[in-house]
Amino acid sequence: MTDFSALYAKYAADVFRFAMYLSGDRGEAEDITSETFVRAWTAPEPIAMATVKGYLLTISRNLFLQELRKKSRAVPLQDNMRDPHPGPEAETEKKAEYVAVIAGLQQLPELDRAALLMSAFEGMPYADIARALGISLPAVKMKIHRSRLALIVAGSGKIRLGVPR
Repeated sequence: MTDFSALYAKYAADVFRFAMYLSGDRGEAEDITSETFVRAWTAPEPIAMATVKGYLLTISRNLFLQELRKKSRAVPLQDNMRDPHPGPEAETEKKAEYVAVIAGLQQLPELDRAALLMSAFEGMPYADIARALGISLPAVKMKIHRSRLALIVAGSGKIRLGVPR
């Protein structure tokens, strides 16, 4: 332990000065200096006394370069970056609305539900719906209109028929 204390006393100022020149930041230079001596202390092989200063400065430089690489990979986030996906509140509201629409659709008579779904989801013209269901064109218009009103009354006041995402 006395050898290491002597090593630290002799070279700490040199290592710190070198780290300070490299980094330009006192705090970072102190970190590099302390880490340099920790690495020298825990080195698996003994340090040759003729090259101690060069060895310690090499460790310091490598630590500085390591930190520099870490900093170059870190990219600061911009304050105006927003997540393009809706938040959990919007997702929950959307799911609740979907459940309400499905429940409202289940309450409609089968013929009214079929007419509404053919119009809203399939995009079929009213005349084609009338032919498919075997009812008149005015009856299709009336069934779709009344079905939409029933869903609005049963739901939250707004109706959005479409495929859920």
